[in-house]
Amino acid sequence: MSNSEDHRWDLSESDDGNLPESDDAFEKKFEQWEARDWLEWLSQQLAFPFTVTREEDEDDAYFAPGAAKAPFRLGHKMEVLGLDEDDVDQGIMVRVREENRTGCVPLCDLEVTPKSDKNFWPVREYVVWFANRC
Repeated sequence: MSNSEDHRWDLSESDDGNLPESDDAFEKKFEQWEARDWLEWLSQQLAFPFTVTREEDEDDAYFAPGAAKAPFRLGHKMEVLGLDEDDVDQGIMVRVREENRTGCVPLCDLEVTPKSDKNFWPVREYVVWFANRC
C-alpha cells in the first residue's frame, strides 16, 4: 500500500468532532476490512523491523508506582520484529524489542511514525478496523 492511495476513510478534525472525510468511503473500506485475513495481509504489507510508539494500554497497572519504567508501556518506543499470534481479545500480537528486552504487545495499541514510513498505513488500517470491529 502506498501513501498515494485513497485514505478518505481516515478521520479529519471538524466542528462536529473527528469524522471520516467520506461516509461512503469509510463504509466501503470497512466492508473490505471485514473480509480481510488480517494476519496474512499484514505479513505481506509490513517490512520488518520498524519502530513504533505504544499509544494505548488498557492495563490499569500503568498508574502503579514504577509502571512507567517497565518495558513495553504507554509512550514507549520499541522495534517491531515480527507478527505473532492472533489473540481473541487483544487482536494481532507483535514481537517487539525495547532496549535489550523482547516481548509481545497488541498491534492495535501501536502507532508508526513518521507518517511517511511505509508501515504507517497498514498499521493504521488495522488499528482503525480493530477499534471499530464490534
